[in-house]
Amino acid sequence: MPKQTFFHLPNDKQDTLIESAKEEFSRVPLHEAAIANIIKKAGIPRGSFYQYFEDKEDLFYYVLSQYSQKNYERFISFMKEEDGDLFETFIKAFQFMLKDHKNPEHKNFFRNAFLNMNYKLEKTLANNVYEENQKNQYLKMLDLIDTRSLNIKNEHDLPSMIKIIMSVTFHNIIQVFVKDLSDEEALNQYIEHMELLKRGFHK
Repeated sequence: MPKQTFFHLPNDKQDTLIESAKEEFSRVPLHEAAIANIIKKAGIPRGSFYQYFEDKEDLFYYVLSQYSQKNYERFISFMKEEDGDLFETFIKAFQFMLKDHKNPEHKNFFRNAFLNMNYKLEKTLANNVYEENQKNQYLKMLDLIDTRSLNIKNEHDLPSMIKIIMSVTFHNIIQVFVKDLSDEEALNQYIEHMELLKRGFHK
């Protein structure tokens, strides 16, 4: 996470640095990204960068966590619209992702992220959905889920179910980039996988 000095910056300077980072991380994957490009675009000295972030990884995961927070808020909104239907909410969120990735910057940023997926990346992306260190958000989401149609036998089943759905969702998103699927192909494949999961999760 950023150092406190970053949060002491005026909002416009924070935004400039974050937008510069998004541009660089959209251009190339994290391991190829250059701090020199980020600070040049942001118009700050290298020394200032290290007053705000430990390194480029620190900045990257902060940008990713911001995206993740927005995704969580959108997910909660979809959950309310779908009256707690877990599967329909995930499908709606997946559809939104396909639409959102028509924005070239978003598409390239997530292409670089998902095609270089590792445990820390997956954990950060899913952090605002089910991770223990986000208990308030996690509990809020659980309260919204209509569990009456879900095949749940104990309190551990629902978190495990969500993790499985998240894994399938990540796999499908990666396939969008690897196979360069059309929106229709990607959505049809995702719905097919959700239907298969339903057979096991539904009563």
